[in-house]
Amino acid sequence: MVSAAEQMAANTSWAALGKATDLRNRILFTLGLLIVYRLGTFIPVPGIDGQALRDFMEGAAAGLGGILSMFTGGALGRMGIFALGIMPYISASIIVQLLASMVPALEQMKKEGEQGRKKMNQYTRYGTVFLATLQAYGLAVSLETGDLVTDPGLFFRASCVITLVGGTMFLMWLGEQITARGIGNGISLIIFVGIIAELPAALAQFLSQGRSGALSPAVIVGVILMVIVVIAFVVFMERALRKIHIQYPRRQVGMKVYDGGSSHLPVKVNPSGVIPAIFASSLLLLPTTISTFSGNQTNPIMSTILAYFGPGQPLYLAFFTLMIVFFAYFYTFNVAFKPDEVADNLKNQNGFVPGVRPGKKTAEYLEYVVNRVLVLGAAYLAAVCLLPEILRSQLSIPFYFGGTSVLIVVSVTMDTIQQVQSHLLAHQYEGLIEKSQLRGKGGKKRKKGTARR
Repeated sequence: MVSAAEQMAANTSWAALGKATDLRNRILFTLGLLIVYRLGTFIPVPGIDGQALRDFMEGAAAGLGGILSMFTGGALGRMGIFALGIMPYISASIIVQLLASMVPALEQMKKEGEQGRKKMNQYTRYGTVFLATLQAYGLAVSLETGDLVTDPGLFFRASCVITLVGGTMFLMWLGEQITARGIGNGISLIIFVGIIAELPAALAQFLSQGRSGALSPAVIVGVILMVIVVIAFVVFMERALRKIHIQYPRRQVGMKVYDGGSSHLPVKVNPSGVIPAIFASSLLLLPTTISTFSGNQTNPIMSTILAYFGPGQPLYLAFFTLMIVFFAYFYTFNVAFKPDEVADNLKNQNGFVPGVRPGKKTAEYLEYVVNRVLVLGAAYLAAVCLLPEILRSQLSIPFYFGGTSVLIVVSVTMDTIQQVQSHLLAHQYEGLIEKSQLRGKGGKKRKKGTARR
């Protein structure tokens, strides 16, 4: 049987968007902040030699420069004030969450509710400032080494560090404002907009290579078909669920006895969403962000690292796979789905899994099920992220096409649409409640009128 809520969700009309004032304001607020972000990517860092930077990025667009530029929405290729993007914040979040699972004091802080969450967010902000400062200084030195600066020196380094760190902190604030007052996850939407903004130019460059004969028509058609298949596969896997049957016993309230019901506990095949891919990509891009601009003057240690961990290299692919699998399990059991908390909630609601004792045994059973489901989920994430990397290195596609980008775009789109539908559904419920209250008031008046007669 389909519940009333599911029926209402199925009948939700997008025409109701015009009547949902709060939702419309949230969408406009989100679009306004994302426009501010896009405008900021075109504001250059002071002291950059624009012509030298353009010549350099044209040569690096097919390699790491294309990867870095796409994840920063083109700000790195233009050396805009948002050149570091949101990656320092993501790296700081990784470090804080790893420490929270290893340090007892931080683990206890996570259990303090809203107050503990605020403290953890504060530590993440401090870590973002620290990492952004290190990356900004390294990037300033690399720009000077690569002769991409008009007036190198201490003044340029200071202004570059202040500008880039300020830009990253402003982006972090934008993301938090979108999450709190807008629609969707702010950090994910910033990365999403950055990727979408670079796709038209990358696609035009890709097709121009076909017109010039550098790529055969078969390769072009094959890549387009592969993108369509990957998008369909991502949508299917992101909606895939493992349903755990939950039973509720009979209960007596006063003199009435209510029959026990049953429901399902949905466990997504990929509970962590796009987070593992973003975390793994940010770790891989952390050393290359600085080394990309230093050109041939990179020190021997960094040159060795780049030689073995460059895109398409076996060590790069192996490390990428390990990081995706690790973060898929780590984020799921520490953030997305905690078996102990779910088991306690079921016990408090008098729910149980048939054949499994409530409490510790239920937590062990849930952990067993999620572990098995995550084998498929982690393999799916690794396949989507690595397959385009392998094909790109083998076919020498002249622009960056990665499974991480496709995964981010599809997942963020689905999540945002789901949140919009949830707001529309809540708006419909509010309308039904208001109508029922008005009918109730009208009925009372009619009863009073008949009593007087």
